[in-house]
Amino acid sequence: MTTTAPGDATGSPRGVLLCDDNEMLLEALREVVQAQPDLDVVGTASHAEQAIRLARRHQPDLVVLDVRFPGGGHSVARAITRCSPDSRIVAFSAYDDKGSVEEMLRAGVSEYVLKGVNNREFLAVLRRVVRIPKRAFLRHP
Repeated sequence: MTTTAPGDATGSPRGVLLCDDNEMLLEALREVVQAQPDLDVVGTASHAEQAIRLARRHQPDLVVLDVRFPGGGHSVARAITRCSPDSRIVAFSAYDDKGSVEEMLRAGVSEYVLKGVNNREFLAVLRRVVRIPKRAFLRHP
């Protein structure tokens, strides 16, 4: 028997905006996420202005945001939080230094994930983050 995580109460898939300046990684993420019946890629962005514009337009449930994103990951996270307040942001990074993690958490991200994680773990994080009320993530280190 196969089970899938529901998108929302109506069964609609959750909208996901993917933001990374590495085009190959961005395409791989798009393929992984789009293959899921409960997730739908609503856009991809390779720079800050594009990410903010797409977040404003689509009001995605989730935003996957590169920590070292052009324009500053923390700055982009704050801008997305302002223009799409119900979106949950997952920081995605090759760096796990304390400063980067704390800066992104202060900027309002819901979770911090390292880029080396396998697809199953990555998707589990997205599904977990979208199920928990956003206010549960409001924490300041």
